[in-house]
Amino acid sequence: IMAPNGAVKRKGSEDAPKRYDEDVSSISKTNGLEEGLNLTEMVIVDSSESEDSDNADSECSTEFMDGDESDEEIEGTDDESGSDFTDDNTDDDDLEGNCEQEDDEDGDEDGDFEDCEDDMQESGESGDDMSSQMSSDSHDSSNRDSTFDKSELKPDDLNLESNERLKRLTGLKIKNSSNKSVNQDEYKHDSSDEEDIRNTVGNIPMNWYNEYSHLGYDWDGKKILKPEGMQNSDQIDAFLARMEDPDFWRTVKDPQTGQDVVLSENDIKLIHRIQAQKIPDDAFEEFGPWIDWFTSKVMKTPIRSFPEHKRSFIPSKSEKDRVSKMVHALKMGWLKTKAERDKERAKKDPQFYMLWSADDQPEHMRRIYKHIAAPKRFLPGHAESYNPPPEYLFDKKELKQWNKQKDTPWKRKLHFVPEKYNTLRQVPSYSRYIKERFLRCLDLYLCPRAIKMRLTIEPEALVPQLPSPKDLQPFPTIQSLIYKGHTDMIRCMTIDYLGQYLATGSDDMTVKVWEVATGRCLRTISCNGTIRSIAWSPVAALSLLAVAADRKVLLINPRVGDQLIVKKTDEVLETPPAPSDIIISERVKTAVQWDQANQDEWYSGIRVVLNHFKEVRQVTWHGRGDYFATVMPEGQNRSVIIHQLSKRRSQLPFTKSKGLVQCVLFHPIRPFFFVATQRNVRIYDLVKQELVKKLLSNSRWISCMAVHPAGDNLLVGTYDRKMLWFDLDLSTKPYQTLRLHGTAVRGVAFHKRYPLFASGSDDRSLIISHGMVYNDLLQNPLIVPVKRLQYHESYNDFGIFEVMFHPHQPWLFSTGADATVRLYT
Repeated sequence: IMAPNGAVKRKGSEDAPKRYDEDVSSISKTNGLEEGLNLTEMVIVDSSESEDSDNADSECSTEFMDGDESDEEIEGTDDESGSDFTDDNTDDDDLEGNCEQEDDEDGDEDGDFEDCEDDMQESGESGDDMSSQMSSDSHDSSNRDSTFDKSELKPDDLNLESNERLKRLTGLKIKNSSNKSVNQDEYKHDSSDEEDIRNTVGNIPMNWYNEYSHLGYDWDGKKILKPEGMQNSDQIDAFLARMEDPDFWRTVKDPQTGQDVVLSENDIKLIHRIQAQKIPDDAFEEFGPWIDWFTSKVMKTPIRSFPEHKRSFIPSKSEKDRVSKMVHALKMGWLKTKAERDKERAKKDPQFYMLWSADDQPEHMRRIYKHIAAPKRFLPGHAESYNPPPEYLFDKKELKQWNKQKDTPWKRKLHFVPEKYNTLRQVPSYSRYIKERFLRCLDLYLCPRAIKMRLTIEPEALVPQLPSPKDLQPFPTIQSLIYKGHTDMIRCMTIDYLGQYLATGSDDMTVKVWEVATGRCLRTISCNGTIRSIAWSPVAALSLLAVAADRKVLLINPRVGDQLIVKKTDEVLETPPAPSDIIISERVKTAVQWDQANQDEWYSGIRVVLNHFKEVRQVTWHGRGDYFATVMPEGQNRSVIIHQLSKRRSQLPFTKSKGLVQCVLFHPIRPFFFVATQRNVRIYDLVKQELVKKLLSNSRWISCMAVHPAGDNLLVGTYDRKMLWFDLDLSTKPYQTLRLHGTAVRGVAFHKRYPLFASGSDDRSLIISHGMVYNDLLQNPLIVPVKRLQYHESYNDFGIFEVMFHPHQPWLFSTGADATVRLYT
């Protein structure tokens, strides 16, 4: 049914003849569309308007539409169109003429592209004539097409070519929708990368010719000069072009030719669409109609009426045997994977490389860029002279030694025997010349070359950069006082919590209490035994000394200082506590017994006596002052005993002996207990009653140890002249090993307030070091020895026994085998 504007619209109602639909559907199938093309989406354009293809398609083409509105328009066109044709032959002839005319017009339109500019110029002059002619042509075609009756189609017409058949039937030209192209040229959008290249330099980096006046060479070997603007352009020219040229923003430079190319509107639109992350082709319908290739209805009945064979769901034995053979081959290494086979095949296959690849790649030019020259031969010395000095000639002993090394020639200092000739003409030919040349060639050919970085380190650079001792003051630097009064070696000492009084124990079986500031001896207490350890109670409310004398531990009131504290101490220790219901084991009863001091002992200052079954070597207090521990190295599994002063009760913390215990310490903050044996230090948790950590000293015999006031570092002295610093948060091995003494280290100590620690040895030296422990756990302690003091005298190879810092001042005390106590400030 033809509309007045020349477009045909398909009526979707029942009035349309069924034969026409069948014929058109058969035509669409023969045209390759089959089921994928919907005829309601086809666009039919009048053939008379095909000369101006783009405009005619956009203005005159209309799509087939379904609905009531389209039906009403089609019915209206039926009334206006007029009568039907009765002579089919006449219609066919007219249609053939129209089709031929259309083909000629299309051919003229697609033929000569050179006359387009002339036609465009002439179109301005004859625009009115062309418009009138187009209107008349469209009117004629509409009249002709409106009289066409679809019911008069013949079956013979359906056997023609698809597009020709439609032209002969309707005299119209078919244009498809955007996504459904019919019989389009498949090479229409193909392009070649090098088709538009005007210079023939090839696909090479154009930056090679940045410093030259030409771009490369053509096929005849002649230089291709750069454009004039490209050679002499500078920043001023670029600035002027930016200011004056309106198309500067859309101008780009072609790297192949060096010319400026102005981007078209289509190029700008394409770039904008790419930047907006859209599809570059704006004509592409992104959300087209979906074709449901697979049905959504599930088939409920089987395709075949007989059941599956049994072998279809039972594992195959042949496949099992084949897989087992493959698994066995994999285990034995016979069967190789595809990657391994590809590697072997790649080694056997010929190797290919890029003939015109760039020579600035490091992997390809490694031998050139990283070339290592062959080492030169050593220049001949005086020994190779034909007349060497006499000192270079071998004597009989050296010649005999040289001949002995015949089997090991690489150990010889010289590979030849020097000889002396009076004149040069007497020198014979060198018999080893050819062999040495051959060995030199072997070295050049077979020996790989490598660059070894030799570090030129000066000896000063190996010494760690430590701060100056002047910046680490205050620390003891000079001897100030000597406390004399003992007649034998002083093995131990202790100082009260205020730092006002000092107590010392000696082999003369006496304990002396000194005033620190004046050096005056205030008390002398006889203990009837060699005193090996002494410790002042850390509690400020009591004035109490614990003294280890042979097999006894004496609790002594030195009766110095505040008299109220002295009286309170006597009141606490005068009467023993009431007996408790706790049953004391036999192991504890046989190991230690608590006794009250007799009248003579009370008068001398002794308040309580603890009798042990072995000799006591050490006594140490807990930080709160209620507990103290004693060490008996010969006591085996009862070598360590912990005593409670308030209840006068003792307990054995260990049931098994882990070694010969040397000394013990309480942790200043946590409920930890340090036990030092001959080689290791064990840390126990007194609350959980378990081993926390075991420190490895790597030494033969541990002599003493001291804990940092913060509790995170431990200092251990050994008899094999070493001092070990342990960082408990870092490792179980020593953080640093200090070998500052020449003989056994017998005493180590930390200062409670200053970052100082000291050590005393049998070599009579006292070394004071700066030991800063930082709160930042990521920073290691700073250890710097700052001072060496040597004032004690040795006696029977013994030097300094114990060292101790003043609790408040940067002062240091030391006891020695010369029966003196010395104060350093």
